[in-house]
Amino acid sequence: MERWNSTRGSGFILTGILNDSGSPELLCATVAVLYMLALTSNGLLLLVITMDAQLRVPMYLLLRQLSLMDLLFTSVVTPKAIVDFLRVENTISFGGCALQMFLALMLGSAEDLLLAFMAYDRYVAICHPLNYMVLMRPRICWLMAATSWILASLSALGHTLYTMHFPFCASRKIRHLLCEIPPLLNLACADTSRYEFLVYVTGVTFLLFPLSVIAASYTLILLTVFHMPSNEGRQKALVTCSSHLSVVGMFYGAATFMYVLPSSLHSPKQDNIISLFYTIVTPALNPLIYSLRNKEVMGALRRILAKNVLLTYSNI
Repeated sequence: MERWNSTRGSGFILTGILNDSGSPELLCATVAVLYMLALTSNGLLLLVITMDAQLRVPMYLLLRQLSLMDLLFTSVVTPKAIVDFLRVENTISFGGCALQMFLALMLGSAEDLLLAFMAYDRYVAICHPLNYMVLMRPRICWLMAATSWILASLSALGHTLYTMHFPFCASRKIRHLLCEIPPLLNLACADTSRYEFLVYVTGVTFLLFPLSVIAASYTLILLTVFHMPSNEGRQKALVTCSSHLSVVGMFYGAATFMYVLPSSLHSPKQDNIISLFYTIVTPALNPLIYSLRNKEVMGALRRILAKNVLLTYSNI
């Protein structure tokens, strides 16, 4: 097959789900609404946690990092997909594709690790409440956040450089929502089997290991909850755990499908639908599930609004 020098060509063509769906206008409107929801809810959560002194505790420090990751993650993918669809212009340069891949891999991997740390935080809070401020002191929380960012950045950089070094065939069409490793490897004019195995190993490390930590943490949490004397406390904990696990399952399930399952089980249409979940749907749902239903967060939001209203009236 004819090779194409991507560094000198005009770039790639992203033919994602917005172009392949039966009702592209409706899907584009839905994606735009979800993106606005993600921007609003994550931005509001970041603002509330930053401004309210009562929320400067370990759990909310990690939640702030999650909101930042979600805000950046969905912004790496969604605006370009919407603008390209409206302009009927789906090209992306070689450098732009590499940058999008690096950012998406970094933010997705960082969130994988952070969700595991957040599950551990909930385990300590519920199962060892008396030692919570010792085991989850601010320095440890910052170390958890830094570990997530640093390990994810190093992994993303290595994978981006190696993926983009392959010679690509004449077909420049990436049948995917964004530049990711699996659809780009389909365009490579070289043997990628060894590298695909490396991607599998990395996927297991960044997905299945954190997922096992989450599963173990919530199993211990549920065992503790079932022994609670208070029926109201038990129901509250169960509702919180089930909502958290639903989001975790959606994010990890979609990412595991993309990066752990063998390529023989993939199809462009399936991959496009799966990528929607971890790039657009979960960033919109995470703040609603994790925080905006939280009484402490809503109380902080009311305090900030009341304070701003008083300041406004005092300046009139």
